Amino acid sequence: MGNDLPFSSRLIREVHRILLHGVRGEHKQPGEFRRSQNWIGGSSINDAIFVPPVHTSIPELMGDIEQFAHNDEIFFPELLKIALIHYQFETIHPFLDGNGRTGRLMIALYLVSKSILKRPILYLSDYLERHRNTYYTSLMNARQNNDILGWFKFFLTGIIETSKNGVETFEKILHLQKENEEKIKTLGSRSANAMKILTELYKNPLTDAHKVAQITGISLASAYTLISNLEKCGLLQEVTGGRRGRIYILRKYFDIFNR
Repeated sequence: MGNDLPFSSRLIREVHRILLHGVRGEHKQPGEFRRSQNWIGGSSINDAIFVPPVHTSIPELMGDIEQFAHNDEIFFPELLKIALIHYQFETIHPFLDGNGRTGRLMIALYLVSKSILKRPILYLSDYLERHRNTYYTSLMNARQNNDILGWFKFFLTGIIETSKNGVETFEKILHLQKENEEKIKTLGSRSANAMKILTELYKNPLTDAHKVAQITGISLASAYTLISNLEKCGLLQEVTGGRRGRIYILRKYFDIFNR
């Protein structure tokens, strides 16, 4: 998506539309800027923690974000630029629902659009969720006390922590790939089909006998035999505990992301 559309209000609306499809908020104008007032915190606008700008100003305000994002005449470090864009977006709160999800994904998409990342792999959601109170406090301090430096420090700390965790994760994956390939070599004539399954498991760490048969082109009975071999060498683990409809997981790979 980021390669088809430049970073823009249109891209942001498309991201919002996709994120809200089939989930909570799907009936709250997905892909469209709000046409009514909203608020953050409190049971009504009267006791709200923060009241975003009136809805009629949203197109102009989002247009300002777009112009700022593409302004190359005045140098501004890109990481600080997206920090300021994220702060502005969350302050404008342009959608009825899903502003948080959209605003977090915007960070990665922006960095891809500026060729700082090749893929949108730097996703700050985990950091922002773990430090939710500090996140909201930093945003409010920037809004109410002009403490934009405090917001920048919080945001850049998140970039550093997320980047370090990302590097550590990739190193673990590379180590595990080598370990898995060594185990597959022990399967002899079944190694080629086992490698096909392993390649697919890196995309989706769950599988079953029917998927194994489909991927390899072998019979269902042979698929069960191959799965048994993969279980014995420690690659797959059955997760349902049932006798039918068994599902298997690439456990060590899954655990890297689920720690």
